Amino acid sequence: MARPGDDPARAVGRWLERHAVSTLGVATALVLAVVFYYPVLTVFADAIRVGGAWTLEVVREVLTDPFYFGVLAPLFGGDFGAVAEVAAESPLGLFGFTAYQAFLSTVASVLLGLPGAYVLSRYEFPGRRTVRSLTILPFVMPSIMVAIGFVAFFGTNGPLNDLLAVFGLGPVNLLFTLEAIVVAHAFYNAPLVARVTTAAWESVDARMVETARSLGANPWRAFRDVLAPQLLPAVLTGALLTFVFTFMSFPIVLALGGFQLATVEVWVYSLVQELEYAEAATLAVAETAVSLALTYAYLRYEARQSDAGRAANPPPRKRLLPESFSPVAALERAGVVAYALVVVVVFVGPVVSMVAESVTGPNGLTLRYYQFLVQRQAEGASFQTKPGVAVRNSLVFGAATLLVALPMGVTISVLTTRGGRGRRLADALAMAPLAVSGVVVGLGMLRGLVFGVELLGHRVQVTGPVAIALAHAVAAYPFVVRNVAPLLGGVDRSVVESARALGATRVRALLDVELPLVASGVAAGAAFAFAISIGEFDSTVILATGSSSYTMPVAVERYIGNRTLGPATAMGTVLLAVTSVSFVVVDRLGGRWEA
Repeated sequence: MARPGDDPARAVGRWLERHAVSTLGVATALVLAVVFYYPVLTVFADAIRVGGAWTLEVVREVLTDPFYFGVLAPLFGGDFGAVAEVAAESPLGLFGFTAYQAFLSTVASVLLGLPGAYVLSRYEFPGRRTVRSLTILPFVMPSIMVAIGFVAFFGTNGPLNDLLAVFGLGPVNLLFTLEAIVVAHAFYNAPLVARVTTAAWESVDARMVETARSLGANPWRAFRDVLAPQLLPAVLTGALLTFVFTFMSFPIVLALGGFQLATVEVWVYSLVQELEYAEAATLAVAETAVSLALTYAYLRYEARQSDAGRAANPPPRKRLLPESFSPVAALERAGVVAYALVVVVVFVGPVVSMVAESVTGPNGLTLRYYQFLVQRQAEGASFQTKPGVAVRNSLVFGAATLLVALPMGVTISVLTTRGGRGRRLADALAMAPLAVSGVVVGLGMLRGLVFGVELLGHRVQVTGPVAIALAHAVAAYPFVVRNVAPLLGGVDRSVVESARALGATRVRALLDVELPLVASGVAAGAAFAFAISIGEFDSTVILATGSSSYTMPVAVERYIGNRTLGPATAMGTVLLAVTSVSFVVVDRLGGRWEA
């Protein structure tokens, strides 16, 4: 309310200061509506609007096509005779195969991640904290870089076959096989399972286990009846998230499986390239429905587990290298060594192989692939993929992503921790982009904002680079929320109330009191957002088609597509160097993602 004689500008300024948080909330909601919900709804509309007319014909054709739904097609009205013909070759259909590979990838990730959680939570050894920090790598490491590492490691001339040849075995070629996809997904998601389970293991109350042992339970019985029930929620959480991520996996399947092992994401991308937008949109809608259902189940499950706090008496960790010898300790060390060898093959091997391949030629060490990148930048034609342009675009998009994602993430963090009745809604808004693939967002932006929208008699459209930056922000801001909200929720409310009692407005208390106390979380969230933008591939490859807005991950994919593995590994190594800086920042500032 304006005071008598007040300058209107000052009155507006005071009003904005009093209502700054709610105004930022409305602005964030509007941004989400334009750059996320509208593109997703555009894809939904494309599925039922063909040639300017509303129709369910394409939806019906997709649902009843055995190619897509296999033996389940008759449930949607498909022809039993057609199903019998297709079922012999592909009984699962495209969706069934996508779910099948996600299930296998989830099992592999859990089996590979649980031993790591056990070692990290039960043993003390030099470098333990560093190894634990490495479990955040899946969130900052571009998936297309993982793919090129696996191509270099598991290829016909890769180190794996060189090692097998020493023992007179091989060669084996795992590329373009389901096994390669599953192992690559395990590389990417096992650290997530390990991180979530380690946090739960470190929260177990050791006194409960000791009580069970004192009542006569042997170690196995104590583990089964006391420890395992406390760890199960974390294991299920990691498994559910892994299934969602691998169900929507795109670059790994595209690089290691190709179209012969296509999942829904890869097939949508193929249809977009062929300008079959209605069919692509229908598949995208069906996939989004599945991922939203799974994400909703995860949120409900997480809500039921959120009341459990950290144990006051966590179990002590044993020394991995005990001072005295015992058969049990020797057996434990042998198991850890065996697991370490698996880790070296699955986790270290692909990354090291990519770097080594980038400096190795037919005659030994060489810098020819990096020279190729320099020459391509200096002399390449405008239509060719230039590494300098890719690096520049990636850095520009990363900076633009920070400008959008950081304010959005902080605002939603405030609404989530201080929002009262709007807390659940704000949390749902924060998680929604995780349930929708980047391919769907990119397709929606392409069909909507990039092609243009008629608004009040004017055609409103954005350029490809702007759309890419917005798509990156949509993918990145949930990670800002996950880093800022836990710290913000832990701030002592009495400190904020004291500032308010001294006359500070809500926004002034936020800027001067709360945000400085959670500065490390904000900085870690910013590093996460930048790394997510640098590595984002799904939406970028859709929006950068036929333009000069390609980024480093897209450049890597194009070099792989041209069967130029050397330049692809060199470009991947440059990408690794950039993302490693983000990892160091996140690690130093305590970046967190527990689920």
